[in-house]
Amino acid sequence: MVAIAYALVLSGLAVAAVWLAVLIVPLQPVSAAGQTVRVGAAPLDWSLSGPGQLDLFGQTIPTRAHFDGPIRPRLELTRIRGDAEVARLLRSGDHERLTLEVGRKLASGWVRYGAWETAVAAGLVLLPLAAWTGLRRMPPGRAVLVLAGGLALVTAVNAVGFYLLASSTPQALRDVRSLQDLVGDSPPDPVPRAEGPPLGDVRAVALGDSTAAGTGNRPLPDPSDLDRACDRSADSYPQALARANDWSVLNLACSGATVRDGVLGAQILGEQVAPPQIAQAQRAAEASVVLVSVGANDVRWSDLVQLCAISPSCDDRASTAYFQDRLARFALDYRRLLRMLATLPQHPTVVVNEYYDPFGADVSCLENEGLTRQKAEVLSSRLAALNAVLRQGAETAGFTPVKQNFEGHRLCSAQPYVQGPADRAPLHPTAAGSLAIALADQKALPVEANAN
Repeated sequence: MVAIAYALVLSGLAVAAVWLAVLIVPLQPVSAAGQTVRVGAAPLDWSLSGPGQLDLFGQTIPTRAHFDGPIRPRLELTRIRGDAEVARLLRSGDHERLTLEVGRKLASGWVRYGAWETAVAAGLVLLPLAAWTGLRRMPPGRAVLVLAGGLALVTAVNAVGFYLLASSTPQALRDVRSLQDLVGDSPPDPVPRAEGPPLGDVRAVALGDSTAAGTGNRPLPDPSDLDRACDRSADSYPQALARANDWSVLNLACSGATVRDGVLGAQILGEQVAPPQIAQAQRAAEASVVLVSVGANDVRWSDLVQLCAISPSCDDRASTAYFQDRLARFALDYRRLLRMLATLPQHPTVVVNEYYDPFGADVSCLENEGLTRQKAEVLSSRLAALNAVLRQGAETAGFTPVKQNFEGHRLCSAQPYVQGPADRAPLHPTAAGSLAIALADQKALPVEANAN
């Protein structure tokens, strides 16, 4: 009976050691295709098969691929960097060579993590057993047997969980060609080459959505058909920066643009077709600043606000799950955009604008629209989640995230920086709001960028 009790205690200790080792062993960094990814194990799941985990800009995304065993891979993107070879292959569309080493590096990181996890699990068993045998003042021979038994059990448990049940994981990782493939979402088509002559006089380029386009404000003095279709304004924040710095600014932002449909891909605007913004931006080969405003259309922010207004509650399970799904999709597309920006040959200063919170403490002017203080708080929390992805992604790529603060000038205030329900573009910045964004960006730009 005593032997059985010892065996049960040692088995429990071995399982607990493996569980704790998975939690505390550092993920192992690997670098491939201009990215640094940390590879390790997700928290134990006691089912025999299931998805792994991708941590991307604070978002936890389950992998489409399933892995055998309770110990499954966890991947965390930690760095996006510019690289001459990566830049050339991205521009040429030769993604085959670009992704050749990704799977092999991930598998290597997994094996390295497994070795560390095994060693740490063994240590977690031996330390308490050594302390226990010392307190019991066991004879040396018996103490060695206890320690050897504990080591054998934790090794066996780890071998079953990591090396036997999860034996197919290294090969599954070798088959991975990109993080986007891992979560089962096919990447957009390669960005085509831009058509047209170089724009050597352009010093700043703006990419993104209606916030950067300045939708709802004064039209441009001599707009093109595409300017009209994109609702670009003379009061947009890129135009304000142009006036302040005496810059020539190429504002490519367009109302309704998402990362896929607008920035990296073409955007259909009725009878007009806006070419991919990133392709047009590459014509400005001497631009020292790139301004980015993306995300709201990707997560369907306008739809979420409208749904919230007509629903009894904004934080129901369905709308929350929908938002989380859209945010995870955006994180993947945002990663691809960041990689493209990181490989621009002129290495510009890239400013990623977070979104301002339009809702203040007073929401009385929105009551007829169905928005209460409680609903506004839910919408603000979702906006904060989107901003966290924008901020972490920018920092991962070495870019500059800029927080926008409209405190004292939100909706229902005496001098709002946000267009209200009766204005041309509700929830978009007014001319004063666009100027506030421009001032925040100006403050964030390095001195050398301002001087160019």
